[in-house]
Amino acid sequence: MPVVKRSRHSFAETISELQSALQASGNKVFLTIDQSAEASGAGLTLRPTTLIVFGNPKAGTLLMQAEPLVALDLPIKLLIWEEAGAVSVAYTPASELAARYKLAGQGELIAAIDRGLTALANSVE
Repeated sequence: MPVVKRSRHSFAETISELQSALQASGNKVFLTIDQSAEASGAGLTLRPTTLIVFGNPKAGTLLMQAEPLVALDLPIKLLIWEEAGAVSVAYTPASELAARYKLAGQGELIAAIDRGLTALANSVE
């Protein structure tokens, strides 16, 4: 199950804070998708929603070497959305991916990724 946290910041500030924290922690932001803008381009409306796709190529590569199918869920994603004035941040824990793909021998790495994700989400809570 995804982890969902409430941000104490506005939607735009939450995105900015998370991107800054990701870069400061040595992660690479591969892509930021403004999903509400994409919906608008298709003639639809969507609450403010952004997906940040990020990761650490070294850590991700180790996981993909252990199990190629984990690449279906890597890089890691953060979903940020605003609804009724509240901003939320969600992510799938690495431990859930490890269970899904039966990753063996990667316990330390998975725990470190989960600690990083928790700290990242808590930084805007």
